[in-house]
Amino acid sequence: MNIKKFFKDLIDDNNNEYTFVLNDKANTEDLVQTDELIQSTNVYPTIDVNLEYLTTRFNTMINSDIKIRKFLINAKGRQFKAFIIYIDGLVNDVSINDFILKPLMLKNYSNQFDENQIISQAITSNISVRKIKKFNIKDYIYECLLPQNDVQKCDNFDKITDAISSGNCLLFIDTINFAFDISVKKFEQRSIAEPKNESVVMGSQEAFVETLRTNTSMIRRNLTNENLVIESITIGKTGKNKTAVCYLKNIANSDLIAEVKYRINNLDIDYLVSIGELEQVIKDDIHTSVPELITTERVDKAISYLLQGRVVVVYNGSPYVLIMPATLLDFLTVQEDSNINYIFANMLKIIRVFSSVITLLLPGLYIAITTFHDELIPTELLFSIVESRIKVPFLFIVEIVLMELSFEIIREAGLRVPSPLGNTVGIVGALVLGQAAVQANIVSPILIIIVAITGITSFAIPDYNLSFHFRISRFAYILLGALAGFLGLGIGIFMHITLLSSLHSFGVAYLSPYAPLKPSRENGLLAKPIWKKETRNSFLAPNKKQVQGKKSLKWKRG
Repeated sequence: MNIKKFFKDLIDDNNNEYTFVLNDKANTEDLVQTDELIQSTNVYPTIDVNLEYLTTRFNTMINSDIKIRKFLINAKGRQFKAFIIYIDGLVNDVSINDFILKPLMLKNYSNQFDENQIISQAITSNISVRKIKKFNIKDYIYECLLPQNDVQKCDNFDKITDAISSGNCLLFIDTINFAFDISVKKFEQRSIAEPKNESVVMGSQEAFVETLRTNTSMIRRNLTNENLVIESITIGKTGKNKTAVCYLKNIANSDLIAEVKYRINNLDIDYLVSIGELEQVIKDDIHTSVPELITTERVDKAISYLLQGRVVVVYNGSPYVLIMPATLLDFLTVQEDSNINYIFANMLKIIRVFSSVITLLLPGLYIAITTFHDELIPTELLFSIVESRIKVPFLFIVEIVLMELSFEIIREAGLRVPSPLGNTVGIVGALVLGQAAVQANIVSPILIIIVAITGITSFAIPDYNLSFHFRISRFAYILLGALAGFLGLGIGIFMHITLLSSLHSFGVAYLSPYAPLKPSRENGLLAKPIWKKETRNSFLAPNKKQVQGKKSLKWKRG
């Protein structure tokens, strides 16, 4: 007992007792007072009140990048107290010095003479004094002393804080009940580069970047049309981020445009970090893994869909844009299809469809045939399969699931490790471990071939999200094939097609134009020659259906 008491006294420090209790009521009252202090209000005509308000709201005592510069304005022989507030690192210091502080602080031709001099000059020139506009500091600052090209008047503190956070400089002047919102943005950004995940042999080599205005400017530059509309919408209560909704007002359906803006404007959410999160909260069926919106990093692809009558959503901070609505065929099409001969494009489309079917069904077909329908296998091949599995201790389904999971692990590891090691991981995992597993009689050689073919064909699917959906669905078909053979696979295919047929993307059937079936002139899986694409897709219900005349090649047909 003495030994136990000795160690207990040695560990416990009874002399110092610490108590830390949170008073919920007190904290709630403090939060209420803070909310009342920074609630939405208008700008005061007293500059000291505005300064105190912004100091509190932006926590300038602890925020090192919030800069406030106080100074005096010389205007018509009078002086006015003023200050500017901005965030260091988001603004152009040269623009602030040359186009804000210098015109306002230094004497120049526009502010060195007074009103009496103007009146005397007017009388000398026989100009009626009544026609002379009385001096107004608000108009005078805006029209004479701010040479910056983008200056707005803002009288609401909520809009002011948003402008400061986005990289603008706000000017407050005593006796004026609004602030001048001056655009002086300049921050580091990634330069325009080649697409990394949607590379093509023939086609544009420009990809979107993380800056909203750079992305919209690339769309404007490549689509020179006065009907192109780019509307700005802010998303999130805490992390206020801007999106741009782009469409051609003379082509896109007005109901589609209204639905897109309605969904984005009615998000009761604090923040969204990426375009992927935005996709998840505005898609029609939020509980399915099937992609319902097109995600692309290519500028030319976004423009081609705009010309079809679709809507493009650009999200600030993301190098990808969303295109809506989407159909299943859109995810099997790449932009290069329009840059090459339609015969080659159709051949490549058929290869992609065939690869998608293999990715989805090959492992399930293998286990169904080897378990229930071995009579379909040639005798020599059947003997080879049986002989290779004599020493394998696992069932078919355990063996194939184990190898499929191993392949997915190797794929994920290759993506997450540093780039110089990615190829090494793939080689070691696929060759060394695969060969070792066969020699150790853990798996059969034929199964290695099945898994390798399935993995390779999954890379032929153009869209990353659709490839993910097929990779997940593949395990369901493996289970169905192991349980009921071809009957299980047939039930799975029927349920899968039924699911896809029930999906909609912003009012458009997911399997359009085949379910519901459209006329033969509708653009389907196989691409038509460019001179035969006379109309836009009818399932989009565009305002302008005609794309070109029936005799588009006038130089040839006369």
